Parts: sequence; structure tokens; C-alpha cells
Amino acid sequence: MLYYERKLKKSGYDLIIGVDEAGRGPLAGPVVAGAVCIQDKRFKSRIDDSKKLSSQQRLSAYLEIADKCFFGIGIVSEEVIDRINILKATQAAMESAIGGLLTKIKDLNKRRPYIIVDGNVKLSAAYPCLPIIDGDSKSKSIACASIMAKVTRDRIMCVYDRIYPEYGFVIHKGYPTEKHRRAIKRFGPSGIHRKTFCYAKA
Repeated sequence: MLYYERKLKKSGYDLIIGVDEAGRGPLAGPVVAGAVCIQDKRFKSRIDDSKKLSSQQRLSAYLEIADKCFFGIGIVSEEVIDRINILKATQAAMESAIGGLLTKIKDLNKRRPYIIVDGNVKLSAAYPCLPIIDGDSKSKSIACASIMAKVTRDRIMCVYDRIYPEYGFVIHKGYPTEKHRRAIKRFGPSGIHRKTFCYAKA
């Protein structure tokens, strides 16, 4: 999973940043992006697309990535998603995550960053950027970013579950399961539901 990282380093780029998001499809909650620059390529935890890992595997990887790598997290709320649409919100979350990571690089002016991002999202970045379809399965940097985004968002949704227990956010994390749809029909949208999603997909 280091093909892109090695290829870019051979081209002279020495700061490879993987970017991915979690939460484009749910009916509730924010979209969260992660940006990760791997320092140590050796991990004890399994590193892969976050969707292929168990919750315990993700948590183990999350803790190790946070300890070994430069990373940034970007969060865009459901209110903003409704206002600007999910595509623009995803872009904003990714750009925020990248910005957060770059603030941790002390010698940034001496480095040559390159951004690799999952999917076909086009970012307004000051550095070269390569979108990679299924990047979270092809690049370790992007896989790490997917894990950071997923664990962060899941934690947020578990907090919301305590505020709105009737919706079952701790189980489905806001995704449009049958149980979630029934709860919306019974109780109506909560304060964290994406109104544009609920009315379009209910």
C-alpha cells in the first residue's frame, strides 16, 4: 500500500499527505476528514480501508497513527452541509484537515508536500494533489486518514446518541438504516439531522 508514496518520493516530494473522509452518506451528523503524513512505515496495528476493519482494529490503529504520524482533522457540521451541500462540505473538511496537519510541520518552507486524496474530490490546495479512486485500499497514507476520520466521527455520533437516544446513533452512526428511517418518521428530524438529506431520502 505504499506504491504512491514511494513513487512520489522518487519524484522529489518528501511530505506525502493522505486525505479521506467519513460521513458523506449519513442522514445526520457532520462530515469528518482526516489528513495523515506517515513518519514510520511500520505499524503493529492493521492499516487498511477503515470500512474493512472492526471497531477494535480501528481504535488500535487510530491510537498508533496518532502517536506515530502527523495528522489533522476537519469537521463540517450538518448545518453547514445543508447550507452549502455535501460535496462542498467534504472539500471544506478535507482542506481544514490538511491545514491542521501543515501547522504541525516546523520546517514546511523547506519541504515539498504532495497531497493524495481518496475518490475524485477536487481540492483548493496550495500543493499538488492527486485524487485516487479507492485510494483507501491502495495507499497506506489514505488508509490512515480514513481511520482517523472514521474513529473521530463515530465518537461524535456516540456523544449525540446520549443527547438523542431515541434515534440509535450509537448503532448506525447516522446512516440510513431501516431502524433509523423509522425513528425519523416517528420522532421527526433531530437537531443534528441533515434536513436536505432527510426530506430527499426519507
